Amino acid sequence: MTVERIVFIAAGSFILLSLALSQLHSPYWLWLTAFVGFNLFQSGFTNFCPLAIILKKAGIPTESQKGGVACQVQS
Repeated sequence: MTVERIVFIAAGSFILLSLALSQLHSPYWLWLTAFVGFNLFQSGFTNFCPLAIILKKAGIPTESQKGGVACQVQS
């Protein structure tokens, strides 16, 4: 498991969880969805992701350290 994969899994999980909670509990949970979406958006431009920083400090390898590719395009 690499930093990039964990970030994708965490972001997707938070989005799905907040969508479910917005339907079951309160629509204010959609703010969590907006926060995660905004963080993904800004990290695409700035390459700054707080979760990735935490995971790297915890010793989780990145795709480049393992010699892999984060997203492969099938042709």
